[in-house]
Amino acid sequence: MTAEPPHSPVTEAVRSLEVRWIFPGQLEPAVAGWFGRFPARMESREDTYLLDPQLRGLSVKVRGGGALEVKVYRGSPGILEVAGRARGRLEDWQKWSFPFSLPRPHSGDPAGWRPVRKTRRITRFSLASGPIVAPAPGLGGEPQCEVELTEVRTRGQDWWTLGFEATGPASQLRSALQATAALIFAHALPGDVEPGPDESRSYAEWLCLRPGADSDADA
Repeated sequence: MTAEPPHSPVTEAVRSLEVRWIFPGQLEPAVAGWFGRFPARMESREDTYLLDPQLRGLSVKVRGGGALEVKVYRGSPGILEVAGRARGRLEDWQKWSFPFSLPRPHSGDPAGWRPVRKTRRITRFSLASGPIVAPAPGLGGEPQCEVELTEVRTRGQDWWTLGFEATGPASQLRSALQATAALIFAHALPGDVEPGPDESRSYAEWLCLRPGADSDADA
């Protein structure tokens, strides 16, 4: 993502093709080891999602306390399927980001917003260059796919998620995501975990569908 000149703090719109699976419970060491076959960087942050009012076709969050991210859902081009390993709904999104800081009350969370703590392992692939930790100079026009294995905590509950996000020329997004998924799932997930349609959804959809816990142990 490239920032515009200083007179306009809004980042350019980014088109992405994504698929994500979300599972209950803590991330098992065996799954972390499975993902560790590839070089990855670690990142911890808290994202705060707008849940009320619910905005159909939009995902709104404050990313890491420093940017307002607005994503528009553009539909699903179909199903990602890696035979015997994974199956999930592809989602087409367009994203903008704005500098922003969410005001914090003295106690509790802002009304209508839900904080989600994330510890992310992130690796990135390019169709032309193979696995890379960060985009190499001059690769901005190539299709790339970022893969993240993330530990999630919200409302005192632990979850984990595996997500793919392809960016680049629109005509090559699906091939980039499918090639990356084939590489990631060349070895099956340990513990008979097979990501399927029941676990496949965006963060925004998951937060709106799941019942909230009565209290937040992290508050």
